[in-house]
Amino acid sequence: MSLPCSSDPLESSPDETIEARRDEMPAADHNPANEMSRVLRTAPIHLAADPSGGAIAHWNHGPLHDVVEPMTDHVIMAYNGAIQRMERRSGRSIESGTFRRGVVIIIPAGSSSRWDIPKPVDVVQLYLPRTTLTRIADETDTFTPTDLLERTAHPDLITSRLLLSAADVLEGNTALDTLFRQQLTDLLATRLLAAHTGKAPSYQPACCAGLSNDCGRTPTRTSPSAPSLPIPGCRVFISVALSRKARGFHLTTGCVNIGLSRP
Repeated sequence: MSLPCSSDPLESSPDETIEARRDEMPAADHNPANEMSRVLRTAPIHLAADPSGGAIAHWNHGPLHDVVEPMTDHVIMAYNGAIQRMERRSGRSIESGTFRRGVVIIIPAGSSSRWDIPKPVDVVQLYLPRTTLTRIADETDTFTPTDLLERTAHPDLITSRLLLSAADVLEGNTALDTLFRQQLTDLLATRLLAAHTGKAPSYQPACCAGLSNDCGRTPTRTSPSAPSLPIPGCRVFISVALSRKARGFHLTTGCVNIGLSRP
């Protein structure tokens, strides 16, 4: 569906547009779902909210030439449409990129930019509260909470695949669908802390429990057309997920699950 653009980028200076819009809007940050609905001029195809305050939404919108105002939560997007060039402006800073499958877009909480995207967009978005990111950092005991980096069409196949997988369960309302989305959100938060904070994680991947070093070094066979995932990265995040499951099992039952906790 092609939607009318809010403004022609050639008619006014992007810097002037951003400053003018900031004067018009309240100083408080906006709810991500509401702000996206305003700027995209449409509603999401599906939106599933999490009890923690976050949400995952699937959007299919038209070209965009507008300013996205500061939002209360971090917004992480996985692109799923046709290849196209785009541009993001923040003040006098201009960043160009190419939207394609396998790239992610990160809008840190409180950030504002003008976006110029010439063609329709198919994207899955995660609205991640800052409190969730801090909680995951505390629970894993391996990260230092810090702000996310701004990313524009940044290659990250792991994050992209994880987020796009959520599109299949956005319509479900069963307890299992809800649990899957919560676990996926926690896993994505773990990934973001490791890859998109500008600070190296304090863990040592070769020493993580879960998958052995030999397993991590063993090559895997894939079809020639299938993109490959970095094996060390997969080992780290599977290990973190197993550690979290082992801790939850112990707190719930008082027992130790040897299969989950064994290195």
